[in-house]
Parts: sequence; structure tokens; C-alpha cells
Amino acid sequence: MTKYEFKLPDIGEGVVEGEIVTWHVEIGSIVKEDDALVDVMTDKATVTIPSPIDGIVSELSGDIGDMVAVGSTLISFDTEQGEKIENSGSANISEPVVAPEPVVAPEPVVAPEPVLAPEPVVAPEPLVVTKPELASKNKSKKVLASPAVRRRAREIGINLSMINGSGPAGRVRHSDLDAYVAADGAVGDRQINSMTMKREDVTEVKVVGLRRKIAEQMVISKRTIPHFSYFEEIDVTELEKLRQTLNATRDETQPKLTYLPFIMLALSKIMPQHPECNARYDDQENIVSRFGAVHLGIATQTERGLYVPVVKHVEAMDVWQAAAEMQRVTGSARNGTASLDELSGSTFTITSLGRDGGLGATPIINHPEVSILGVHNAREMPVVRSGNIVIRRIMNVSSSFDHRVVDGADGAALIQNLKKMLETPALIFI
Repeated sequence: MTKYEFKLPDIGEGVVEGEIVTWHVEIGSIVKEDDALVDVMTDKATVTIPSPIDGIVSELSGDIGDMVAVGSTLISFDTEQGEKIENSGSANISEPVVAPEPVVAPEPVVAPEPVLAPEPVVAPEPLVVTKPELASKNKSKKVLASPAVRRRAREIGINLSMINGSGPAGRVRHSDLDAYVAADGAVGDRQINSMTMKREDVTEVKVVGLRRKIAEQMVISKRTIPHFSYFEEIDVTELEKLRQTLNATRDETQPKLTYLPFIMLALSKIMPQHPECNARYDDQENIVSRFGAVHLGIATQTERGLYVPVVKHVEAMDVWQAAAEMQRVTGSARNGTASLDELSGSTFTITSLGRDGGLGATPIINHPEVSILGVHNAREMPVVRSGNIVIRRIMNVSSSFDHRVVDGADGAALIQNLKKMLETPALIFI
């Protein structure tokens, strides 16, 4: 048996270490040359490290969240057994494949944070169901499962340590819960459909990868920026009529319009009057850079976390172009194909909470920007107009500003100007 130690290669750009964020193999895995082994996150990108040889994994050096230095052993292979099984003697070293991970902008997550979409249903795979009496020996093991799976298990009274997951590295999936229920229907002497069970479980979730980067940027933003927030109601009744008219008459090449493209155009229209809000503040050099171009970051929730793709030069777009470009960059962020350029360079950020928007929030500024706008759900409600109670469509907005460089009156003036544009939408196009 020949042992081959594969060391973390030099990823370039001055990187000296990386964080393990995903293992694609486990001890005993049979891999071929160029198969994905592990995802390693650096300050600049997430790198998928491919296998340099055919072999069997005999040892993994590090857990998810661990930092690994360049040149240190990452994985050990049993190459002799691998060659026998795969009938291959190749031992060429491949360069790591670098997947440009969006540089995560300092997270414009608002409080409350946008509700995550439910975990997608995974097609059933071969399941391994462990009987309660056998699984009791393994109750102390650390169980891998998504928050949605853990929540569902708690609701139906299942101890996840009693299930052998069918996912990578034993990850428990919804289909594993279904199989367990179908196979046994009970946990020990208690029926799993009992909602009166005492819950003593504690789930520890290690903060790694993108979530760790978001956490770090959040600390920077809240620690260094003195936020002040401003709230307003906007009557979008006329805007809704215009939106519906344009959607009804659009051709097949034009995207369906939401409120956001109109808000984007309105902001680009008024920013020359509010240059202090379309800016970035370098607090190390004490320089505020005010931009003529309007590059709008669009906070986008993905399965991997919160990203901020950027629609650049909105001031040069019409409403259809703004809608199409917004759909393109947010789609790229969601499917993981967004480039570094598409995820950097914003001068102002919009975070839309949509149907889960509530009445208000306190958005956190996307450092080093100085302003952020939160858009909430529009709703029909009674209002007083000319002494009469009428039904109008009202949308709340929340905004936050860096009080070091944006005075309260200036932030309020921006929102009031935006309100005027959206309540009389013809102004957007004049």
C-alpha cells in the first residue's frame, strides 16, 4: 500500500491559508483524478480543490471551519488500492479550480432578516434507517442536518442522532425523516406524533464560510458606522396602475415589472440632488467619495447566504433595462455564477423584504457605503384624502444613513424626494 499526501496548493494572489467550508469526500471514498475534494474559502474567493490522482481517501486533515495553511497536508490517499480498483496509474497534479465567489458585501441584512426560502425537496435516495435500540449507542455523535430538517425533527419528536443520514458525510435529509416515520413510527416508548414531549436537545451550528464572512462584515458595519434610521409611508396607488398597464402591454422580450425598477430609476433621477447619499466613506483616510454614477446593490437571499449583486449605471437605463439587468445579476447570484465585478462597486444598496416585509426595519448599511433603503410590502389600507376615507395602496420604506457624513435632514430629504417621485410616477420619466 502506497500512501500519498496531498498538500494545500498555492492558490496565488498572496493567499497563505484557507478555511475548509465543504468536504466533497470522506474517508474510504474512491476518487478519480480531477474529482472535487474540498471547497476552501480565502479572503478573495472560494476554491474547489480537485484530486491530483486516482486513489482511496485514507485521512482528512481538518474539519469544516478549520483554517489550513498553504503547503500543509490536506488529504492522504491510499494510491495502491486506488490504482487496483480504478485500473489507473495517473499521478498528474491538477491546478485548483477557482470558482469566483462573490466578495460578500458587508451584508445589508435588515432586522428582521428576510425569511429564508424553505429547503427544496430532495428526490428520495437509498435510505439507511437505524432502529432505536441500535441507534441509542450513537446519541452523542454530532449530527449533520439543515435548520429546516432540525426544526421538523423537533416538531415531530425525533432525535436526529437515532437516524443515519443518506446525504454526504451522513447528513440527515427530509427523506430520512420520512423513512424513519414509515419504518417505526415511534421513538423508544414515545409516539413521534406526540407534541407534548419535553425538548432537551441543543444544536450547535459552527459559523463557517460565507456565514462567517457575513458575521465579520456585520461587526465592522455596526461597530464603525453610527446609524440613524428614517421611516416613511408612500402611496403607490398610481404607480401600481402604471405598473399593471406596462405589464399588460409589454412584449415577450420585456421582463415583468415589479416596484423595484421604478424605485431604481427614481433614485437615479434624484441622486444628483443628494450626492452625499450616493457615496462611500473611507474612514481610514477620512475621504468621502461621491459618485455621479448610480450603481445600485440589490440585496439577494440565496441558498448560500446573502449576496449583493450590483446593477451599474442605472442613470443610463430605462425601466425595462433596469428590470432586465436586475433580474440578470440577482439570478447569477442565486445560481452561483455571479462574477466578482457583478458583486462589487455599489454606491447605494436596496434591500426588498417583499411579501415578508412587515411595517418597518432598521437596515444595516453596506459598508463602506453611507446609505441603504429597505422596501416593504405594499398593501391596501384606508387613508384620509380631502376629508374622506378612501382605500389606497400604501408601501412603507425604511432607510439608514451613516450619521458621520449624512445629516438627518439630508437623509430625510432623500426619502421625501423619493416619495414624491413614486406618488407621481410620471416624474420618473420626465
